Amino acid sequence: MFNHWMTKSLLGLAMALALLTPASAQTDQTKPAPHTLIVVSIDGYRADYIKRGLSPHLEALKARGVYAHAMRPSYPTVTAPNHYTLMTGLYPDHHGVIDNNMVDPKLPGIEFGRPSFAYDNDPRWWDAATPLWVSAVKSGMIVAASAWPGQASRIHNITPNYLQTWQYNLKPAVQSQMVLSWLSLPQADRPRLILLHYLAVDEMGHAYGPDTPQVNAAISDVSAALGELFDGLKQHGLMDSTNLVVVSDHGMSATSAKRTIWLDDLFNVQDAIVPSYGAFAGITPKPGHTADIEKALLKPNAHMTCWKKADIPARLHFGSNPRVPAIWCEAKDGWLIMTHAIDNAYYKKHPINGEHGYDPSDPKMAALFVAAGPDFKSGVVVPDFPNIDIYPMLARLLGITPLAHDGDDTLVHAALK
Repeated sequence: MFNHWMTKSLLGLAMALALLTPASAQTDQTKPAPHTLIVVSIDGYRADYIKRGLSPHLEALKARGVYAHAMRPSYPTVTAPNHYTLMTGLYPDHHGVIDNNMVDPKLPGIEFGRPSFAYDNDPRWWDAATPLWVSAVKSGMIVAASAWPGQASRIHNITPNYLQTWQYNLKPAVQSQMVLSWLSLPQADRPRLILLHYLAVDEMGHAYGPDTPQVNAAISDVSAALGELFDGLKQHGLMDSTNLVVVSDHGMSATSAKRTIWLDDLFNVQDAIVPSYGAFAGITPKPGHTADIEKALLKPNAHMTCWKKADIPARLHFGSNPRVPAIWCEAKDGWLIMTHAIDNAYYKKHPINGEHGYDPSDPKMAALFVAAGPDFKSGVVVPDFPNIDIYPMLARLLGITPLAHDGDDTLVHAALK
């Protein structure tokens, strides 16, 4: 989804600067500094994964900080929309990143989320909102981000100061090392806000399913990377001045090719634009085919429910954005909505054994929330909450006045000192 940047040069620069810190900068480092904020997203880490005994560093963080049994993701429960919700406090319908794959009537001929992901960094996909990192840079803070969705787009002509961009097989341990290299910079060059997005758990969940050894191994790998990060914070003497917020974007449900609804069996998919498929499908009929496709999709189906976009249930806070297709279909838990028009050779070789995108009220979609640091209460379990409430809490931690958002201060009061 993101352009590939070289990481070795950043790592080398950080280490060199750390070794060659001038005396004046070393003196500055002795002065009290505002607390650092690190936001970690473990993609696809279902809320109940923490109970598997494979995340000791998260369990330790939970014991000394604040924890929720479940954070409810926004709809649709997929990666790009929910990461932008975490950074804006807006539902996807309001910030405009409504799916991992989308088209826009105002952007003809381009599509978001399709290989080679050439258009994903076009700021027009993102600039209906202002994410926290843009507000932080505007306020004079230094910001760093590792593989965070949207980071490489010049949203309102601003990107984070330091970037480690996503690439295939980017290892969690390498990302933790990059974060520690940023934190080894002289205080004047050190980021105040760091965004870190680990993808391994989600990737294994899709490939093998949530209840598999491969997912457990990915959970262990991410735990080890977190342990390396936490140890590095202690070695740098930064643990007591760093607020850590660890979340996920959504959960994961087991699926199977045997539980597939083929849109081709219901209507001629050549008569529609279908940018979305998986746990849900978005369908916009081409001119002259609306009546036939509505008749095929809006009737009862045992394994999915379809609505005209205006009729999507209000509790999902979805359907008003012009990027939402004319008809929206949601599969029952564990089912997939697919079309033969996609690359079936790929999916036969790489079957989808786990998926997300289902109703946010489904416990399998529940996301992680653990946080600790000098500004957090200790040993507190907060009630379950929607992820739109993360943004005002993060803004408070940075001393930034939050922009208009859909959340409230319930989490701020429950979690912060």
